[in-house]
Amino acid sequence: MTSYRIAVIGGTGPQGKGLGYRFARHGHTVVLGSRAAEKAVPVAEEVTARLDGVADAGVVTGASNLDACADADVVLLAVPYDGHDELVATLPLAGKVVISCVNPLAFDKRGPHGRVVDAGEGSAAESAQRIAPDSSVVGAFHHVSAVTLWGEKDYLEDEDVLVCGDSAEAKAVAIELARSVTSRDGIDAGALRLARQLEPLTAVLISINKRYKAHSGVRISGLAGH
Repeated sequence: MTSYRIAVIGGTGPQGKGLGYRFARHGHTVVLGSRAAEKAVPVAEEVTARLDGVADAGVVTGASNLDACADADVVLLAVPYDGHDELVATLPLAGKVVISCVNPLAFDKRGPHGRVVDAGEGSAAESAQRIAPDSSVVGAFHHVSAVTLWGEKDYLEDEDVLVCGDSAEAKAVAIELARSVTSRDGIDAGALRLARQLEPLTAVLISINKRYKAHSGVRISGLAGH
């Protein structure tokens, strides 16, 4: 498996921290990014402590979002949708593979639901590609639970990572990185525009998990090797 230097933007949040932990656990170098480096450093130290005794684990550090991106091969966007576009516009993403696991969600008295992006003709991932046209954006890791990412199991064996994008090379990176989380390649789910369906699906999982007091995920059946 290729070893990447991965910047996790939103690395101090549960999803970013959990994915950073999984990537580092399987040998990747991880920089957890935050608006302020002093917020990211203690979270990186927490992840490093969690990796104590894990053979061949990668190094985890904390930095500002800008510094985290500077030398990264891959940039993972794990930030809230509010303020997403403004943040992405500040990041040096040209020439990089950008993986978006951003879920535009809203909550009301009836529960979680997907927010409408660009009148239904867009998604967070597509917005990132529009804002950073010289990067290669893919959508992936939307549906893995932050709780299970930070859990004790070596892999999340009951979940699959669905990957959508318009660059075959960028999708291949995300598909390979999925092995660090599920022990299997991610699944090529099609074009980037399908993020419009993948992102709000997270609201369905949240609803299921609330009802059944679980941390359910998505698993695709009927595929060879999965």
